[in-house]
Amino acid sequence: MHVTAKADYALRAIVELVGATPSEPRKVEQIAQAQEIPISFLENILAQLRSAGVVRSQRGPDGGYWLARPPEEITLAAVMRAVEGPLVGIRGLRPEEVAYKGSARALQQVWLAVRANIRKVLEHVTVADLSTGRLPPQVRDLTTQEEAWITR
Repeated sequence: MHVTAKADYALRAIVELVGATPSEPRKVEQIAQAQEIPISFLENILAQLRSAGVVRSQRGPDGGYWLARPPEEITLAAVMRAVEGPLVGIRGLRPEEVAYKGSARALQQVWLAVRANIRKVLEHVTVADLSTGRLPPQVRDLTTQEEAWITR
């Protein structure tokens, strides 16, 4: 799986919004500075997150952004889908939409398994988990395996 800069920036920005409220929203400049994200890139990302209902915003001198739901209810998968679309795509299609013939027939099952494993992590880690640094046990366990740290 390739995590784009856009998805990475979106996740970093969303964590910066934990604790922001309608009465104390976070400004784009504050988020950009805290996470070293280019402002123009961040503005586009926040607009997509707002369209997807992940964040809310208010314009004006006292305006800014805050989470649309509690951080415990926002998964990393939801944030990534808001800015990138489906988590796993093959030539613009979802794994269940592709079909292969002959000796490549089993490839669809491979893509479905890849998506299932990605979901095991991204659907179970929430913005609250990230902000507190307390990841779910199944995710922590994956990072303790030696294979997780080997570059291939």
